[in-house]
Amino acid sequence: MPLEVALTGGLRAAGLFPPPLGIDTRDKIGQTSAVVALGGLRTLVASFLNLRWLTFFSERRWDDVHATFNTIVDLAPRTVYYWETGAWNQVYNAAAYYQYDSQLPPLRRSEAWRASVLRGREFLERGIRNNPGDPQLNEYLGFVLTDRHKFQAFRDPDATFAAAAAAYGIAADSGKALPKVRRFQLYALARVPGREAEALVLARSLYQNPGNRTPTLQCVCFALEVHASPGVVEPHALALSIFGSAAEARESLARYWLRVGERFPVHGVATALHALEEDLGIPPDKSIFHQAPTPPPDDE
Repeated sequence: MPLEVALTGGLRAAGLFPPPLGIDTRDKIGQTSAVVALGGLRTLVASFLNLRWLTFFSERRWDDVHATFNTIVDLAPRTVYYWETGAWNQVYNAAAYYQYDSQLPPLRRSEAWRASVLRGREFLERGIRNNPGDPQLNEYLGFVLTDRHKFQAFRDPDATFAAAAAAYGIAADSGKALPKVRRFQLYALARVPGREAEALVLARSLYQNPGNRTPTLQCVCFALEVHASPGVVEPHALALSIFGSAAEARESLARYWLRVGERFPVHGVATALHALEEDLGIPPDKSIFHQAPTPPPDDE
C-alpha cells in the first residue's frame, strides 16, 4: 500500500495519471457514465458531454453550458480544446447574447456581459493552472485580455495588459508559437506604464528581423524611442528613418493615432504627423486630426 500510494502520487504530479473522480462529478454524469469513467474511459464520457453542451448552446442556456464544461474538464483536465472552447463560449457567445438581450435593461445587460467575460477568463486561467506552460491556452488568454472589445471588462487596464504580456511571453518562450505571438507580447507590454524601457528592449530586438516590421510594431517602436529620449529624438526624422518615406510614415502613424481606444503609447506621434502632413502638402480639412477613429486590421 505505501508503495502504491507513493507511485500513484508521483504519476499524478507528473500529469500521467488523473486525479480521483470527485463525488460531485460522479453525481453530475450519472451512474452509468461514472462506472465507465472509473473504468479508465474518462475521455469517452467527456466526449459525450461535449455533445450535450451543443444542445444547451442552441437553447441559449449559458449557465448549463458553463456547468457542462466544468464537468467535462473534471473528466479530461489535460485536453486543451475543452478549456479553450468553454472559455470562448463565455467570453464571446454568452457575453454577446447578454449584451444584445433586449429583455434586459441597459445596466443589467452591461453587468451580465462583464460577468460572462470574467467567468470565461477565470475558466481559462484554471485551464492554465491544470496545464502549466501550455502555449495554446496562454496565447488565447493573451488574446482575450487584449481584445479591444473585451479588455474594458477587467477594469484595471494596467494589470490586464501586464497579465496579457506575461501570458504571451509564456507562449512565445515555449518555442511552439508563431512569431507573431512575441510581437503581441510587445504590444501588451508597451501599454503598461512604467515598463516602457523593458518594452523598448524587446521592440529593438524584434525590429532587427525585417519579417517583424508590421505597421503596428514600427509605430510602437517609434513611440517607445521618443519616450526613451524626450527632447533628444526628433520625431519627424525618426519617423522617416523607421518608415522610409513621408507617405509611408504618415499612413502608418495616422492609422495608429486613430486607435485611441486601445491605449497604445503615442509619444511623439502627433508632432510627427503634423510635420509629415506639412511635407506632403495635406490641407487642414484632410488632416488625420479631423477624422474619426477606425478599427485596425485583424493582424498587424
